[in-house]
Amino acid sequence: MPAGRDSMSLPQVDITPEVIAEHGLTKDEYKTVLNIMGRAPNITELGIFSVMWSEHCSYKSSRVWLKTLPTEGPQVIQGPGENAGVVDIGDGDAAVFKIESHNHPSFIEPYQGAATGVGGIMRDVFTMGARPIANLNALRFGDPSHPKTRHLVSGVVAGIGGYGNCMGIPTVGGEVNFDKAYNGNILVNAMTVGLARTDKIFYSKASGIGNPVVYVGSKTGRDGIHGATMASAEFTEDSEEKRPTVQVGDPFTEKLLLEACLELMATDAIVSIQDMGAAGLTSSSVEMADKGGVGIELQLDRVPMREEGMTPYELMLSESQERMLMVLKPGREDEAKAIFDKWELDFAVIGTVTDTGNLTLKWHGETAGDIPVAPLVDASPMYERPWEPTPASASVGEIDHPLSPGDALKKLIGSPDLCSRRWIWEQYDHLIGGETVQTPGAADAAIVRLPGRKKAVAVTTDCTPRYCLADPITGGAQAVAEAWRNITATGATPLAITNNMNFGNPERPRIMGQFVGAVKGMSAAARTLDFPVVSGNVSLYNETNGEAILPTPVIGGVGLIDDAGKAVGLALKKVGQILILIGESKGHLDRSIYLRDVVGRDAGPAPKVDLTVERRNGDCVRGLIHKGLVRTCHDLSDGGLAVAVAEMAMAGGVGATLDAAPPGFGIHAWLYGEDQARYLVAVDDEKAVLSACAAAGVPAQRVGITIGRSLTLPGGDTISLEQLAKVNETRLPNYMAGADWT
Repeated sequence: MPAGRDSMSLPQVDITPEVIAEHGLTKDEYKTVLNIMGRAPNITELGIFSVMWSEHCSYKSSRVWLKTLPTEGPQVIQGPGENAGVVDIGDGDAAVFKIESHNHPSFIEPYQGAATGVGGIMRDVFTMGARPIANLNALRFGDPSHPKTRHLVSGVVAGIGGYGNCMGIPTVGGEVNFDKAYNGNILVNAMTVGLARTDKIFYSKASGIGNPVVYVGSKTGRDGIHGATMASAEFTEDSEEKRPTVQVGDPFTEKLLLEACLELMATDAIVSIQDMGAAGLTSSSVEMADKGGVGIELQLDRVPMREEGMTPYELMLSESQERMLMVLKPGREDEAKAIFDKWELDFAVIGTVTDTGNLTLKWHGETAGDIPVAPLVDASPMYERPWEPTPASASVGEIDHPLSPGDALKKLIGSPDLCSRRWIWEQYDHLIGGETVQTPGAADAAIVRLPGRKKAVAVTTDCTPRYCLADPITGGAQAVAEAWRNITATGATPLAITNNMNFGNPERPRIMGQFVGAVKGMSAAARTLDFPVVSGNVSLYNETNGEAILPTPVIGGVGLIDDAGKAVGLALKKVGQILILIGESKGHLDRSIYLRDVVGRDAGPAPKVDLTVERRNGDCVRGLIHKGLVRTCHDLSDGGLAVAVAEMAMAGGVGATLDAAPPGFGIHAWLYGEDQARYLVAVDDEKAVLSACAAAGVPAQRVGITIGRSLTLPGGDTISLEQLAKVNETRLPNYMAGADWT
């Protein structure tokens, strides 16, 4: 917006219907603004309402449904509503974690969009008083043949690695998928897990009338203005013009900010603290005041600025990175300033806590804004959007199989969704800190040990969008169940989840129906599996020119294992072990990756998810691991039995022979069906494992034996591990070097 006559004067902007529309407010929403204010807002006040009532900040289309999610449990210290969720992991320790999206910025400017997404989620965690110990991500890109895909993959991966590596936080896991539905709108979801003491958790509730409000970190510039608003709208052909709304990150400054904040947190000087994320100084000050039921007065001319001529509007809406807002105890300013001076960071007392209940903004002595906080938050729009359930999909019926089982396996393990991600994760420092026990590709969940302890957290991200498209309820439940399975398959006990709800335009009933269905499925799974939702993020309007992404409700799961040395991986370790398939197989090929990538049909219903069976089977597997009967375990997901055993063989350099398919099964359905609640284990004592499963009422059967360096499938197809690994390992690096995906 234009500045006034000079840098010290207030902007003079007429609030016309066009200006209101530019700020994303509807006519009815603006009427509510007028009722709250009792007058027309000035441009700064309008900007504040605009960002606080944006989809990104207010969750106006999703709040009514998010309230139905289970968020409590004996392990939960803090659920949704703070910067991150917190769960008790015993011995006075707490895991602090959250996942968040940076989708629109990453499509426009992939390096900075992804980098600042990583920086933002780490701030959410260390704002709570936790030192980050692990980063993960969930990425979705368009078709590899699309002209922008290679560029976007390169930039996003470099941005994630560049920021996380510079911060010294290991990036230990994640997922990457490709689909043409993401051609015009990629997804970049970043997750951070941190460690804190249960008696040193910091919250954002402002209190103490007269207490100083302090700004720390980097200076404020014009980058990121209207970032929250941009994230609340569809893309069109002119999306490149939104490049100025993408923030620019500096991981070296964030590392200093992390250390300075934790050093100050070791004292008792902080009353409350809030990251300046989306909507920057606006959201941080409003949220702190609202939670405390107080007012805040800010002297905006005291805000450290890196650009000349900045206006109150720009200062309040800037999303410059690496900044925090704090309320300190009175008289502790000099102590705090000394710490931030030592770390060479800006420190400024810019305001006070008041008893007015208003957000009051001063600019060189003039009032630049004065908004009552409670109605700004409480009257924030909340819509019950019309929604339509997703129609049931009919089974594809008889399938013509174009390839032999062996050729199908080679095609699948070299496909965009199943090929090795080594090219990606080798750009991430996944070992820094020395506590990463299971590295990417070694287990179904990453294992990160607590410094100086035996115990560790197991962490994962999961979602199968094609299931969600076919049946959002089943897909939402399956995403939670798969995260639970992946943690269980390492021997860890699942504790809680964070979610990132990525969907298209909620004003379309079909899209809103996908969101509603996914929430219903997630709720059911979280309840049955005792896997509550403690934090999360909603990213809507992920579509371009009316073409929506696949519904993608990503689940970030966290579990606990008492002894990291007892965690199990997926690699086959020695010849002569028996392969046992735990869980019932029915040969479900509808909506499978085999059907899509080998047969060329993306149709049919998602596989059934029986949550009671998931719980029963998973508890049984975890018990087998704890008894020492299972030291190798892999859950069955994309690609079914054949892909699972191939991944286990390539990981360990030990091959296998699979037995004949049971009577009544077609060989392709047996090998590539994606029935849920299944695990493949390699064991020495077949009898003991089968007996334990029978006692628990869990279906289990021998399906093969480990051998030398080849994989033999039912029917006689034999593939050397070298051939498998070559196909699996070379596809992504060759593609990124410029080759077509063939």
